Amino acid sequence: MAQAEDYLNPRLELLAWEITRRCNLFCAHCRAGAESKVYPDELSTRECLHLVDDILEVGKSILILTGGEPLLRHDIFEVARYATEKGLRVVLGTNGTLITQDVAFSLKRAGISRVGVSLDFPFPDLQDDFRGKAGAFEAALAGIKEAREIGIQVQINATITKLNAPYLKELLNLALKVGAVAFHPFLLVPTGRGKDLASSQLTPEECEGILNWIYDEQAELGDKIFFKPTDAPHYFRIAQQRNKGTTSEVSPAGKPRMDSLTRGCLAGVGFCFISHRGKVQGCGYLNVEAGNVREKSFGQIWTDSPLFRDLRNLSRIKGKCGVCEYKRICGGCRARAYEASGDYLASDPCCVYEPIAQHQTSKL
Repeated sequence: MAQAEDYLNPRLELLAWEITRRCNLFCAHCRAGAESKVYPDELSTRECLHLVDDILEVGKSILILTGGEPLLRHDIFEVARYATEKGLRVVLGTNGTLITQDVAFSLKRAGISRVGVSLDFPFPDLQDDFRGKAGAFEAALAGIKEAREIGIQVQINATITKLNAPYLKELLNLALKVGAVAFHPFLLVPTGRGKDLASSQLTPEECEGILNWIYDEQAELGDKIFFKPTDAPHYFRIAQQRNKGTTSEVSPAGKPRMDSLTRGCLAGVGFCFISHRGKVQGCGYLNVEAGNVREKSFGQIWTDSPLFRDLRNLSRIKGKCGVCEYKRICGGCRARAYEASGDYLASDPCCVYEPIAQHQTSKL
């Protein structure tokens, strides 16, 4: 029977909302397989505003408006402004190529405080090829410049594979050069078009090396930039091993929630995802439905979904993740486990660590 310490108390801190699936690029890793076309049956403006109210019933989380490319949504500024006026902190996840001076002004007026711009390579030819469109690199840099000039913070998001791992230092230097306040490296979860990159997925040993590199760079750079490894919950185990500490909090002192790290896999615990058609998931990569906001309120889904109840119950995690002494602060990537095995409670195949309990059992 599960003990009280096996349960994680949910507190919604971050919510990613795919407000449209339409996109002007054709990126190789896209979890949604997004294309430049109209997707039918997306949530209407009225439904979007109602959803904002529903989210507020759960709490004042950070709301990430993403896609697809959210700037292709005709009412993006209206929805963003409504959410900010209601007290949510709203940020935008974008490829950056559509941020002109006028768009930057509209983002600022809507109350958007930060844009997360996707850059996977520090070189134009490689970025353009990966993003499926010539000129994508220069357009993204131009968009970053416009956002910064009007006073909007910029973070750089990068999906890390064998293709760009050799250029991580150059990519970090580019993030520093353009004035980014944060660098979010995502370890690939092969969903959508990303399935075609499965052969380029990092090995567990390579993941371990990169996450240790991130730890070293954060220690060296301090407050110059904030690193937030994503889809990489074992970074918390690495941080605790190297800190030899007892706390799961590894964020710099005094940072706001946007620049903080509290646990590895937050799916259904501190984070969730809503699709363009209202489907709620643990995250955008975990393709298991918790419910749909067209059928139930967001609060009902967040509180009562069987999926979310599973994700909050550590006693249900299987394999080496289930016996790992770091499972409370890490938990393994549930999306990666699901893509590898069809079971979102299975072990994360991207982790090299051997838990003490498993090591002891193997000696018997």
